[in-house]
Amino acid sequence: MAKRRAHGEGNIRKRKDGRWEGRYTAGYDPQTGKRIIKNVLARSQAEVLEKLKKAMEDAKHLDMAKFGTFTVGQWMDVWYENYATVKVRASSHKTYRGYIKNHIKPNIGDILINELTTLDLQRFYKKLLTSGRLDRIESKKQPKGLTPKTVRNINQMISSAFELAKSQKLVLANPTEGCALPRVEYGEMKTLTADQLNAFLQEARNSGVFEMYYIELATGLRRGELLGLKWQDIDLKNGTIQVHRQICRIEGIVTEAPLKTKNAYRTVVIGQDAIDILKQQKKKTADEYVFPSPTGGPLSPDSVLNMLHRVLERAGLPKVRFHDLRHTFATLAIQNGVDIKTLSGMLGHFSAGFTLDTYAHVTTPALKEAANTMGKVLEKAV
Repeated sequence: MAKRRAHGEGNIRKRKDGRWEGRYTAGYDPQTGKRIIKNVLARSQAEVLEKLKKAMEDAKHLDMAKFGTFTVGQWMDVWYENYATVKVRASSHKTYRGYIKNHIKPNIGDILINELTTLDLQRFYKKLLTSGRLDRIESKKQPKGLTPKTVRNINQMISSAFELAKSQKLVLANPTEGCALPRVEYGEMKTLTADQLNAFLQEARNSGVFEMYYIELATGLRRGELLGLKWQDIDLKNGTIQVHRQICRIEGIVTEAPLKTKNAYRTVVIGQDAIDILKQQKKKTADEYVFPSPTGGPLSPDSVLNMLHRVLERAGLPKVRFHDLRHTFATLAIQNGVDIKTLSGMLGHFSAGFTLDTYAHVTTPALKEAANTMGKVLEKAV
């Protein structure tokens, strides 16, 4: 016969198979109002009492009417539609859907969210790193595994989805906590030297795109930010540029989008040479965009990159990314005495610390020189 216990403590009994069972009320069905009864099993009375106590405590933090009703695949869909589409940039929507459809659902989509473990995720990430790339024509020459950065992005998505599940009392813990994530190896930063800049800008002038690349090298704007500039953002009298938007490709369409972070919304001060270059550009176009497409409207980010590579090739220069022009601006600024905090604001970074970490290889010689200078000063004082 079941041993009665005080109200709220559940009850225990010894079963015919010799094991001890603890039963408790985990909640109430919102439709019928009936109690939701759960149980725990153990080999001894002391063990079942301990399990029962933990289960009842856990039940306080769970919605037992919905507990165990969502698989990982189903919950990722709920999270994407109600959370990701609101929080993340529109340009990332397609990427998120692809991660869910092509990687998460086929591998761990059928597991209940309350049963997914850190080990399940660790095995999943290991598989992605070794053989996660989809078998597509355009990726035949690429490694079969996904990059560490992509795997970390997928982990971040799953983590966000499980934080939402915790807030909805569907799970007790986030299984991404404690996962060993692959280390991201960043590609080597490439910059153009002063001699290369001369050859590059000369060829850009010959190709009819001098103004755009000059302004990029004078401001260090991100590619989308440069293409998003409108004449209403330019104050030629005071020499300032207001960065308010970016241009990107969303679902195959070139369109305006919000900037990456709140720090990206900024005012960039430009010198007289850049002002004169912009005045020249204004005479060349009647479009609202500073650097419009040949047919009007925003220029495609892909077109700008292809154009860059053509100019570099004609100038006999090594191929670099568009983002490396931004690195070139930052490197030259540091080498010519611009302090890190000022540069961080110009680049739209979230902190001066991030700027310092990114360009540590540039600042190290300057710091050594500063140390030597201070040494000479102190030597004279002594």
